[in-house]
Amino acid sequence: MQVFKFGGASVKNAENIKNVTSIISKYKASELLVVVSAIDITTNKLEALTKNYYHQNGDFYGLLEEVKKDHFEVLNDLFEDQTHPIYDDIINSFVEIEWILEEEPQDPYDYLFDQIVSLGEILSSKILAAYCTHIGIATKWVDARDYICTDNTYREGIVDWQQTEDRIRKDLPEILDNHVIITQGFIGSTSENFTTTLGREGSDYSAAIFASCLNAEDITIWKDVPGVLNADPKWFERTELIPELSYTDAIELTYYGATVIHPKTIKPLQNKKITLNVRSFINPEGAGTKIRTTNQTLPVPSFIFKVNQVFINILPRDFSFIVEDNLSHIFNLFHQHRCKINMMHHSAISFSVSIDDTGENIQKLLIELEKRFKVTMEKGLELITIRYYNQETIDRVVVNKEIIRELKDSYTCQMLVKNI
Repeated sequence: MQVFKFGGASVKNAENIKNVTSIISKYKASELLVVVSAIDITTNKLEALTKNYYHQNGDFYGLLEEVKKDHFEVLNDLFEDQTHPIYDDIINSFVEIEWILEEEPQDPYDYLFDQIVSLGEILSSKILAAYCTHIGIATKWVDARDYICTDNTYREGIVDWQQTEDRIRKDLPEILDNHVIITQGFIGSTSENFTTTLGREGSDYSAAIFASCLNAEDITIWKDVPGVLNADPKWFERTELIPELSYTDAIELTYYGATVIHPKTIKPLQNKKITLNVRSFINPEGAGTKIRTTNQTLPVPSFIFKVNQVFINILPRDFSFIVEDNLSHIFNLFHQHRCKINMMHHSAISFSVSIDDTGENIQKLLIELEKRFKVTMEKGLELITIRYYNQETIDRVVVNKEIIRELKDSYTCQMLVKNI
């Protein structure tokens, strides 16, 4: 039994969807479950729509029309017959969002976010399933919200593993006997049947959940890169493919911000010893990267870049030490305002962190921190992490950079820098 996950780039247009179906067709004789993300930048548009609707400013109906246009263009390129049932199915899916937009917002932002933004995965998975059926692949569309059960933490749903596993094992093995299952990444539901999301880019995690609960042999994440590279091609002209990674190194890389895999993906697979393959949908015959139990360490240094960083330095107003009480209070505030720490440094009388510049929640965090501490902030910085570093690799990335803060241990070097 295998699980495939296809991201937004792999289904961004009709040509790419046809490529995905050609990959699926090669494995259709085996038990296969396919998890799909929203088409290309749909999630970004739905996020902007949600924000405009919630604040009742900006053209949220215009954004909805853009999303409709994007999807109907794909449909028209895939299906010659515009009376195909998929057209009505997609129209009805949009109606659910239109009902929300007809009234002024009454619910909290995070709740509305999940009800609206989740539409992207519903649309893409329905289109892919319909086209697979159209070309003769025995396919069953499955709503992930019927199987992935979470609590009520909207935008960061915490999975109820026991209930999720019970539901998946009850229904899906029988369907897999005769059909390729196509379902959604990123989404689940509460006990009250309200939609939740699992965190941005959470489709990888969804695939890992299905793989773990079904005791899959392996899982393949299909990307637009050859596999896991030692650096993002956006930053480096020359990158190297890493053919094999241990679960531990993969977890470390995702923790520090490597975007090729969602951070929560690895642990469920490690627990069941399920191999994770990262392969290219552009070159499906390529070997890619295998992530599994191995003593193999990273063969080359790996570089991770995070831009738009905010450096926050925190000092007690009374010059007391930064000890357990202060640290507990600080961490609790970061958690409450959903500000994830990418780098931190602790001394006797100061605590400093680097976090992503996520906007309004940072301003609210600073207001709370300043009630008890002296706080300074600097924006527009870049965080560079090198796994298995040496001085040559450090020198390579700090040309024309001023180092604001540097942290090192035996394997990892982190540098917060700004342009000179």
